[in-house]
Amino acid sequence: MTETPEPEVSETPEDEMKRKFREALERKRAQQSGSGAGGKGGDASKIHGAHGPAASKRSFRRKSGG
Repeated sequence: MTETPEPEVSETPEDEMKRKFREALERKRAQQSGSGAGGKGGDASKIHGAHGPAASKRSFRRKSGG
């Protein structure tokens, strides 16, 4: 793994949280860059068919009679 710097004594809780998020983002990006080229097909998205045409256009019909 990568070396993590020793936490400073004067580090505030906000700084610590930012550092943790930054480290997690770096790990995520490193993981994605390694598996991006030859994955399962080419679409690594978890949601499939989100931007295609609608399956059927919804139609509204007025009630007739009473």
